[in-house]
Amino acid sequence: MRRHSAHLAHDPAVLPWLGANFWSRTGGPLMWRHYDPATVREELAALRTHGLTMTRSFFYWPDFHPEPHRVDEALCRHFADFLDAHTEAGMATVPTFLVGHMSGENWDPAWRGGRDLYEDVWMVGRQAWFVSQMTRRFKDHPAVTGWLISNEMPGYGRVYQVDPPSSDVVTAWAGIMCDAVRAAGGTQPLSLGDGAWGIEVTGRDNGFSLRETAEYVDFVGPHVYRSDTDRVRQHQRAAFECELAAVTGAPVVLEEFGLSTDTVSDENAAVYYRQTLHNSLLGGATGWIAWNNTDYDDLWDRAPYDHHPFEMHFGITDGTGAAKPPLREMAAFAEVLGAVDFPRCRRAEADAALVVPAFLERGYPYSRPADRPLIFTSLHQGYVAARAADLPTALTREADGLPGRAALYLLPATRQLTARTRRELAARAEEGATVYLSFCSGEHPVTRGPWFDGLDGLFGVELQLSYGVAEPIEDDVLEMTFTADFGPLSAGDVLRFPVAGNADSRAYLPVVPRGARVAAVDAHGRPALLVNDTGRGRTVLATYPLEHMAARTARVNPEDTHRLYAALAEVAGARRSVRVDSPYVGADVLVHEDGRRFVWLVSQSAEELTLRPATGGTLHDLATGERAEDVTLAPFGVRVLELR
Repeated sequence: MRRHSAHLAHDPAVLPWLGANFWSRTGGPLMWRHYDPATVREELAALRTHGLTMTRSFFYWPDFHPEPHRVDEALCRHFADFLDAHTEAGMATVPTFLVGHMSGENWDPAWRGGRDLYEDVWMVGRQAWFVSQMTRRFKDHPAVTGWLISNEMPGYGRVYQVDPPSSDVVTAWAGIMCDAVRAAGGTQPLSLGDGAWGIEVTGRDNGFSLRETAEYVDFVGPHVYRSDTDRVRQHQRAAFECELAAVTGAPVVLEEFGLSTDTVSDENAAVYYRQTLHNSLLGGATGWIAWNNTDYDDLWDRAPYDHHPFEMHFGITDGTGAAKPPLREMAAFAEVLGAVDFPRCRRAEADAALVVPAFLERGYPYSRPADRPLIFTSLHQGYVAARAADLPTALTREADGLPGRAALYLLPATRQLTARTRRELAARAEEGATVYLSFCSGEHPVTRGPWFDGLDGLFGVELQLSYGVAEPIEDDVLEMTFTADFGPLSAGDVLRFPVAGNADSRAYLPVVPRGARVAAVDAHGRPALLVNDTGRGRTVLATYPLEHMAARTARVNPEDTHRLYAALAEVAGARRSVRVDSPYVGADVLVHEDGRRFVWLVSQSAEELTLRPATGGTLHDLATGERAEDVTLAPFGVRVLELR
């Protein structure tokens, strides 16, 4: 299966986008009132010296649009100089129009008067007018490399989930704003700046649908700041959200990511940036914009920093302009992008597919939004396990009819499938695929158990559930003992899984084989893994919610699901072109258009590791070309090598 790798291609001089969201340290959001051309040039030089090619910039809406029918011309002159400074530095910028939300505070133009930003016709008209005015002024400047309509509009237009607007309303608003840019002559790539926080990525319906707004935008821009209880999941959170954000096929730019160095050590700040940059690249991102360029120590007595003081220190440079560890990580990343000629690379194809249930993104009648967090977290944990197994996976969406063909389909802790998908998976198994599903009862008591038909026939079992009653898992650790060889796993091998979940989801599926063979049992002798041969392929059922249990466990990774996935890959014949004998290191491959192949090795170990990857060729250092048999990875380190 082809994995998403779409690139922007409009401006080779500054592509791929690698940059920072930019407010000058002279004023933060109020920088245009206190604009200092010399300081701005100094700040840009610090970024350019470390390999950054661009910034994301902001028209602070209350200042630039002080009256309904007037734009502040003095501030526009400041912005024109800001653009000139980018050209002088060999950089470009992506201006953001409607900036009424930033860093923990909302700011309205004085004349808004509480009008709704989406449904008040006059207010929508004033927004479109402002967008068109700013586009006309700056569309021909060579430093403008793209446009963004807003900054995190779901947190400004109507605050997060309090009375969210409908998708129809948001899509109409988005169309009007984007049409204003195009009508005013803006030809550069355009997106919304909403953070990609809508239903296709997060499962939360905030009105912003990537599918519905796809006709208006040229790229998608996730903003990723969520936290986790497991460090490996945290390191791969941005990558997973980028995978989900690729739903429409548009290029994915990691538009905001970062951290306040008030909340972590310098060493761990560097680790997070390193992991996020490289893992999101492997997750399909083709642009990166850190939050943000500098610290604001001198602005401690101004909003938003007086009440959100940690927001002062999200910078990749400090308050004097000196590089912080995150900027040094971005510089190292820039060198790798150059060494592999990244704009001409794509991700290697995958033989395994992670199935995204339609219930994540569709509000079927009487389905429950409470199901969606379980779907997201189980998929995320399955994604992490596949990385630990060195198993490249493509995401295939049930809502799209499972496009593409894979040797292995993974349905981690999947409770809900449509009738059409259940039949399609059965057909693909008949044709030769391996279809794996781990049972999950769900996290609420309504319609406990599988929400699809014919589990028995699909997996060759007879389920023994009692109506409405979950079968509780009483052990604290599931011991899955293999009774027969299964890929590289031999009879007698034991996999151990943490048990977790609430009263509804901490449940297993009692079954009796009816055609399936038992591959593994639990500590009580009950079937834990069953294989049902069908046609040229097979279905595989885990009777425990393995990925859900891990997702609800802190500091769990790597856990043994990666061993099961590696075995499934071998049984299915799914290729793993690079394999590492450590679950702490994930391996993946990018392919250059000239045929060269590059291997990424990403460590999740806090200790230095030395290992010998198994490949179908030889590995070579990017700089020297020397052969590398044994590869040493620093703690949480990354190595990129050429595979010949």
